[in-house]
Amino acid sequence: MESVIQLSPITALEFVKDHLLAGEGSVVTVYSLTHEQKSARRHSRTVLGNHRIHGIKPCGLLPTGADGILVAVFGGKGLIVLGLRTDEDDDVWLSEVSGFWEAHDWIWDLQWLKAGMEPASLLALALGHNSVALYDYTTRQTLQEVHCAEKCILYSAHFVGSAWKELLLVAGTVFNQLVIWRMSDPLGGDGTIRPQKRIDGHQGVIFSIDYLESKGLLASASDDRSLRLWDVGDLQAPGAPVQCLLVLYGHQSRVWSVRLLHECLLSIGEDSACIVWSYAGDITHTFKGHKGRGIRAVAVHEGRGWVATGGADAGIRLWHLKGGAHIAAALTQLDLKACCMKGSPKALKLIDATCLLIMTDAGSIYTYDVLSRDWTLVLEDDNYQSYSLLDVARLSDDSVVCAIGSIMGYVKIFAMYPSVQDVGEIKVHEGKVHSLTWVSARFQGTECCSLFSSGPDGVMVQLEVSCSSGHIREVRERGRYRLPQCRQRWHTCLTFLRKQQLIICGDRRGSLLLYSNKVEKKNSCHPASNICIQDPISLLFGVHGKLGVTSLACRGDVVYSTGRDGAYRQLEIEGDQLKVLRKQKPCKGMDWIEKLVFTPECDLLVMGFQSTDFVLWSTKTNEKLHCVSCGGGHRSWSYSSTRSSEAFAYIKSSEVFVYQRAVTDSGQSVIKDSLHGREITCVRHAGSLRVNGEHIHILVTSSEDTTVNVLAFSGSSNKISHLATISDHISSVRTMVIATADGRKDDPSSCSPLLFSAGGRAEIECYRLLVSRGGEQEDIRCQVVHLASHRLDETWDRMKNKHKVLKMDSDTRYMSLAVADGGKQGLGSWHTTPCIFLAAACSDGSVRVFLMPESAPKLLLIAESFYHRRCVLRMDLILPESADGDRRVFLCSAATDGRIAFWDITATLEKSCRSLEITNGESQPAARLSSPLAPQHG
Repeated sequence: MESVIQLSPITALEFVKDHLLAGEGSVVTVYSLTHEQKSARRHSRTVLGNHRIHGIKPCGLLPTGADGILVAVFGGKGLIVLGLRTDEDDDVWLSEVSGFWEAHDWIWDLQWLKAGMEPASLLALALGHNSVALYDYTTRQTLQEVHCAEKCILYSAHFVGSAWKELLLVAGTVFNQLVIWRMSDPLGGDGTIRPQKRIDGHQGVIFSIDYLESKGLLASASDDRSLRLWDVGDLQAPGAPVQCLLVLYGHQSRVWSVRLLHECLLSIGEDSACIVWSYAGDITHTFKGHKGRGIRAVAVHEGRGWVATGGADAGIRLWHLKGGAHIAAALTQLDLKACCMKGSPKALKLIDATCLLIMTDAGSIYTYDVLSRDWTLVLEDDNYQSYSLLDVARLSDDSVVCAIGSIMGYVKIFAMYPSVQDVGEIKVHEGKVHSLTWVSARFQGTECCSLFSSGPDGVMVQLEVSCSSGHIREVRERGRYRLPQCRQRWHTCLTFLRKQQLIICGDRRGSLLLYSNKVEKKNSCHPASNICIQDPISLLFGVHGKLGVTSLACRGDVVYSTGRDGAYRQLEIEGDQLKVLRKQKPCKGMDWIEKLVFTPECDLLVMGFQSTDFVLWSTKTNEKLHCVSCGGGHRSWSYSSTRSSEAFAYIKSSEVFVYQRAVTDSGQSVIKDSLHGREITCVRHAGSLRVNGEHIHILVTSSEDTTVNVLAFSGSSNKISHLATISDHISSVRTMVIATADGRKDDPSSCSPLLFSAGGRAEIECYRLLVSRGGEQEDIRCQVVHLASHRLDETWDRMKNKHKVLKMDSDTRYMSLAVADGGKQGLGSWHTTPCIFLAAACSDGSVRVFLMPESAPKLLLIAESFYHRRCVLRMDLILPESADGDRRVFLCSAATDGRIAFWDITATLEKSCRSLEITNGESQPAARLSSPLAPQHG
């Protein structure tokens, strides 16, 4: 068997001209870094068999004179020499120059040695027990091997010098020392070479060493989470003194590697961070984005200012030390006294990244130009003092409309450019105006702008505003909508669905509401108008929790909602009904999500708050683009961005602060997508489809990092692309099972498998994966629909008197799943309700059986057994053929108590299905499985 593609931790990286060579397990992969084909995977080759690649060292031209470069690849005890070649069409490939060779000890470092004017054929190898071998790759023989008198296990090694006579080795030993010795020094009586220097200081083993000859500096990275910078001078001079210049602490875990550059030094660690340090000991940049257990490899191209990092998550990132990496950011406190502002600022809105609108508690409105720092008084009105409610909308023709609301139910609307056009006040409510929201959209080629306001009686009023060339032509009432009964009864966000003539609304209670946007008029519907008050045609009550919905956006046929529950949801409209497809949490600690931004680069940016910090998070690169310590979202604030700049303004302690950030280029590029941050626990094949005559296989992987990834694998091109990540589990995902593909056999370009995943905290999740071809480029897309979930301690969490009831052990986890589709596998005449049966093996020694009706997906626990005394590791459902056409269902389980049990669960399933029809899908108490038919004891 030969591997066609491998996804594994990246353990080695090296730049060779415009290419990046990566060691992924035993495979060397070449990525192009040219402008036209940036991050394209060009060539892959398995070279080290069972050994993992830990180093890639390029040399000069190929000895044959052909256009190419010699590259030595080593890892474990293995070594091979390859040729990196390119042709006229810029195609690149790796050819074998010298076959695989296995040393008698681990290879920690490798150095190409000069041999006069002749092409290099000699290599120096630093071996695992502090010895150095001289190896000729043309003859594949060891010419010489010398040993250091300090015989110990090494954790790192670094060669200095390019000829055997001047070559010396800096070795990081198991005794937390740096030992420096020269290969050409005389042998002692025992045939070993005495070290020239020993350097102490680290409190842990040393994982990486680097030497910068031009500065006479030596750097070491250690298990003690520190970096140390040593002044060693010229290592070729035996009497040079050693001085520790810096001890650097910045990583939150072990430091794997350090690199010395001319202007800075950088380090990578187990905390998945790449830190750039100045030679004064300051942190100048921190690059993050990798998942899980750290960055394992780093390569630097100083000429172009590139840093490539490879992680244990199988991902590769390209960072920029120069140009786009230097981002100009500034936080400025505005001088309010300079404009003689009346009152204190209470509300603000950014019209764009350079213009700020501020409203005070004296009823005054000012504009502030961020570039010229000029203040302008827009208007004053004493009727709007002590209550500041403000919203602004910028239209496609660059005109700006503004609305303010009063405590007496009045709304004032005016256009700001080219001059303030006041149209007077409109009495909208009989009491306080709770919220104002501008919504603009294009419909049949014309732009429609509406203002929605909510009053104290739970009625939301839609005012349609006609505006052109910066002048408001007309304001008329378009509709009235009733919000559901709750304590805080006002809307927080809205969006139009023009095709369906619908309005989606989010309210302060966290509910999502769907209204028709068709005007219905009657003789007497409301005292102020003849417009009927509409009730919602669909309601998802409290879906975002008690703190409210913050934003709504449409992307194709999918609606995105965000809330202060720290999650965003994908929804669809199905028959004039709102349906939640899935719930997602972008990153840990973000408990307030304010808005989603879709970029032209297909990145989804999440705007929200982590405690007292405003955060802009990239879901594509898995990093914070910027973070502002503003005090939290419970204050007036505003964000605006353009392609060249970003601005964030907020009020704190009656002062206005503006954070500006100018970006010239992206800080990083994703060369290879990440997979999982921890160990992969399960892989399943979920189906296949055909795209342009090519077979695409859908793979699903789960991990201890609590996520499930959906991947598409192309059999012809041997490429894997990431389709979706599911992160609903609260603990490790241990096992998965694919139930069925939902029809669609008439369409070979799509598939819709049913996925069950289970693991820690006795949690089971069920999803429908809608995989299809989409877009102009006919790429593969996957829509994840969450169907059902079950957790054993879910009932306990909802109890009022929790302290009186024994809670399930939180360490209980599902170890194995088995599934049977009752409708498609013909379970007999008793099976009248289409449903799916799921059996789960649990670590508490139980075997549990679930039922899920297809009409109303809900996981119901119908039977369980505690026959096993210890953890049940494996189970399966067996449906043998029968002569009468009625299949029986058998359950087989195996546990760590040495028992294998075999149950006939046909009667249990039949009884549960009949009870399901009587109770209309309501869950019943779980039954006890009868004794096994044929127990076996190991």
